[in-house]
Amino acid sequence: MGCSINEETFFERKNYFYPDLPKGYQISQYDLPFGYNGFLEVELFGDSKRMRINRVHMEEDTGKSTHNNKETLLDFNKSGVALMEIVTEPDFRDVKEVNAFAKRLKLMVRYLDISSADMEKGQMRFELNMSLRPLGMSGLPSYKVEVKNIGSISVLEKTINYEYKRQSDILNGGKMPRQETRGLRDMTGATHEQRVKEGASDYRYFPEPDIPPIILSDSLIEEIKKSLVELPQDKKVKYISIYGMEGNLAETLISTKPRADWFEESIRGIEDKKIILEIAKWIVGDLSSLMKAGKIKFSDLLFKPGDLANLIIMLNQGKISGTMGKQILLEMFKTGKNPESIIIEKNLEIIIDESEVQAFAQKVVKDNPKVVMDLVKNPNAIKYLVGQMMRESKGKVDPHIAEKVLRKTLNLL
Repeated sequence: MGCSINEETFFERKNYFYPDLPKGYQISQYDLPFGYNGFLEVELFGDSKRMRINRVHMEEDTGKSTHNNKETLLDFNKSGVALMEIVTEPDFRDVKEVNAFAKRLKLMVRYLDISSADMEKGQMRFELNMSLRPLGMSGLPSYKVEVKNIGSISVLEKTINYEYKRQSDILNGGKMPRQETRGLRDMTGATHEQRVKEGASDYRYFPEPDIPPIILSDSLIEEIKKSLVELPQDKKVKYISIYGMEGNLAETLISTKPRADWFEESIRGIEDKKIILEIAKWIVGDLSSLMKAGKIKFSDLLFKPGDLANLIIMLNQGKISGTMGKQILLEMFKTGKNPESIIIEKNLEIIIDESEVQAFAQKVVKDNPKVVMDLVKNPNAIKYLVGQMMRESKGKVDPHIAEKVLRKTLNLL
């Protein structure tokens, strides 16, 4: 995330009492987090915006409180488990920006393979800090409301909309919202008060005596930096700038790391941008449809990425038609066979010999006298005759050659 790294850091005790923290303090970082002053770039309506990262630190998780009518249920199973917390600057101006940031962060975490980021399993969650100010006002409002433990991006959106209305109503009534911590009532985004929010001085931070300071050498930082994978935003920029890809196509390709990796493996050694773009379209189109219907992952595919590339190359060379290409892909998907062997096995190679095509043209002309007569008034009727030739040849005749031979047969050239 472009952060500066503190080469010397340590853990601290953050002191406060709450039922989900029975020991009365949380091991965290305050003065010297692992990372600080970073950013994450998001795209909105064709434009990009950098959301600043204040800090990235590690701390221990607390227990989980579930409020049920007048009872509070406490689950300590995740208490003490290490987590990474990312704190942003107040750069968000509407819910769309929050949504874009949350999705990109989730994708980046998965690319780095540090978490599956499955929000239903609690592997990633958001905490919203939100306040309102009048239009035209500069600086930050004098209050801040925090909503804890939001477990999905859709609920995060609902929570923002709920808090916007709640805080607006208070401000419009001439009052100031309380600086407080709130919890979720349910999946609707509705919130309820939990406790008055403390300031940093209330936590009485002091160094954690049981964990020694951590020293990170320049060589270790450099080694980690070199080990990082290419991140989704970098891939998207590359696809657009080098391959001339449209933004939506590039975004779909990078939407999962396995898909992006499979695409890059399929174009290995190919320099023709036209073929690269066709491969990309087949991956997000026909191949993804087959995978969705079969409920399988890229790792489960029976054929190799290079096999799809060879299929597209043969399609581009005119050796097979688009219809044949779809048939071959389906057979590849079912059997794992390469396209070359399927073409030989099923005799699918396209007919380019005009003498062979002539026989189909003569039969179609003979079988469709009314359409032939109609050609004088409706020249587009020839498209129907070409379609009939494709049907007679079971898709093995190139449509361009079919029309050329048909026009020659009808003396229309």
